[in-house]
Amino acid sequence: MSSIVIKPWGQEIVLTSTDLPYTGKIITIIQGKRWSLQYHDQKTETFCCISGQAKLITGSSPQNLKEEEMIINEGYTIKPGTIHRVQAITDVTIIEVSSPESGTTFRLEDDSNRPNETPEIRNSPNRGWDQPPHENQSPNSNPVV
Repeated sequence: MSSIVIKPWGQEIVLTSTDLPYTGKIITIIQGKRWSLQYHDQKTETFCCISGQAKLITGSSPQNLKEEEMIINEGYTIKPGTIHRVQAITDVTIIEVSSPESGTTFRLEDDSNRPNETPEIRNSPNRGWDQPPHENQSPNSNPVV
């Protein structure tokens, strides 16, 4: 069964159960919002923008970042240790497939001051963020907040 995880920048619909060797998500980012500037110590992920416009920022260090506009239906792979962020130019929908969510997501910058996402925080009810749901959240959804 899928679950909805509310984020400060939008939401993730997690399509897979945690016992599988991969994770699949449908991610929506609200216009003008962005992910943390972050990197993963274990997770490899590939994402694809299927609607809207977004910028992908990647690099090996915070001083060496490259920005590019994502191309619809193009795959972008992020390996462990790669610093990255997605910023929505318009409302955007992204499909993500990845190795299981394990290890730590290290947040170098976060607009909501969330802590690094450790396995303990990942399994907590709010995943390190205790703000109310977005106004555009579906009233029929059962979010994990």
